[in-house]
Amino acid sequence: MLEQFIEFFTTHWLLSSVWVVLFLLLIKTESARGGAAVSPSQMTQMINNDHAKVVDIRTKDEFRAGHLPNALHIPAKDMHKRMSELESLKDTPLILICKTGTTAGATGAVLAKAGFNKLHKLRGGILEWQGSNLPLVRD
Repeated sequence: MLEQFIEFFTTHWLLSSVWVVLFLLLIKTESARGGAAVSPSQMTQMINNDHAKVVDIRTKDEFRAGHLPNALHIPAKDMHKRMSELESLKDTPLILICKTGTTAGATGAVLAKAGFNKLHKLRGGILEWQGSNLPLVRD
């Protein structure tokens, strides 16, 4: 199987190269979907300097276990129903936080489709925040 792939790739190098480039562009586009990833330090600067708002999309139990101060809590599964709560923030930088940084992109894509244009997601999620020994509050 591998030999056939290599033979195809060498025989049709131009076509194969086009597919590789398209695949890389797809990966880049999908990773940028739903906002740019920011580090905990970049996020802190955005909150302090740009008045960014934090939207925590984790479950209720995860949120209660520890969240950022002043974070809005709208679980990802409820985003479609509760998006109206964010309407006044359409032109405000929003930073989406999930547990590991993987769910925020899909939720960000939903918000982008609804006209939110200053979206970001915390790279590594709340686990990265905790790993950086940054504070959380508990309810």
